[in-house]
Amino acid sequence: MKTKIIAAGFVIFSVMLPLEAKAQSFSGMYVFGDSLADTGNIFNLTNGAVNPVTAIPPSPPYYSGRFSNGPIWVDYVGQQLGLQPTLVTHILPNQPLPTQGINFAMGGANSGFGNAVVPNAPLPGVLQQVQGFVAGNNGQPVDPNALYAVVGGANDYLFPSSLSHPHQPKPYTHISQAVHTLAAAGAKNIVVFNLPDLGKLPGASLPGRNPADLTAATLEFNSNLTKDLATIRQNPNINLREVNVYSLVNRWRASPEKFGFSNVTDACFSVANATSCSNPNEYLFWDPLHPSSQAHKMIAEAVAVPEPSETMMTLALAAVGTLGFLKRQRQKSKLTGVGK
Repeated sequence: MKTKIIAAGFVIFSVMLPLEAKAQSFSGMYVFGDSLADTGNIFNLTNGAVNPVTAIPPSPPYYSGRFSNGPIWVDYVGQQLGLQPTLVTHILPNQPLPTQGINFAMGGANSGFGNAVVPNAPLPGVLQQVQGFVAGNNGQPVDPNALYAVVGGANDYLFPSSLSHPHQPKPYTHISQAVHTLAAAGAKNIVVFNLPDLGKLPGASLPGRNPADLTAATLEFNSNLTKDLATIRQNPNINLREVNVYSLVNRWRASPEKFGFSNVTDACFSVANATSCSNPNEYLFWDPLHPSSQAHKMIAEAVAVPEPSETMMTLALAAVGTLGFLKRQRQKSKLTGVGK
């Protein structure tokens, strides 16, 4: 159980989404990913509604199905955009589909198929989530006015049994395939993230892991994902934003005091001892693999700041592309009134 608690996903801190955008800019929000984006799917599947203390993640100390001590980026972005994606585990048969989007993210999801933490369970990986969503549209284009977010890749490296087969596609190939699948199905507004330095996570030194190998894997993933997305990047009809999480997290580590962090190396919550620090909002990491809620919130607030500030200036290099993407999206929506 302890391993599952810290293992069901990965750490990516910056979803540099356009929180200043108006709700009418996007008709819905669709999320595909692992525990960074899971707002309760694994929690529901492990009977969290009946016994939250024994669910994954257990609540308390984890917050209401999130792999953190409070709301995560999906919550903050949804609040700013006026959208609340429905958990896929809350969708009932023969009922109308949600109108504000769906969150398909599953804690522990591999980049492609299955689950890195519970490999024998029928839980979809990130690419599998996307393919299931597109197939469920019965050949019809997906909503071109919606925002689509794809997050994944780190679980394959942190729990490498999924990479044991020599012909298994690389994690960056799965994530690029997910993006290509959405684009081919009609998605026009797509955000995809690279990985932070996995070798610097608090859990990078746990038995069975080598920080140097994880750092090398991170660099390989980020470089190849950029290359694999080149054709979509050149398509003028698709707004693709690749968020440089690697660069952003390195800046957080280099100047933690600028972001109000007192600790950017250790986890606030000790899974081994089932104890937490007294000041989780000053920690970058909530547990060995996941960020604190404050880290999520700070990113959302920083992107929403209307005027430059010290925090905004520090984030600018990582965020400027995404902000530009949203401005173009809003301008186009005003001119056309329909999808792009």
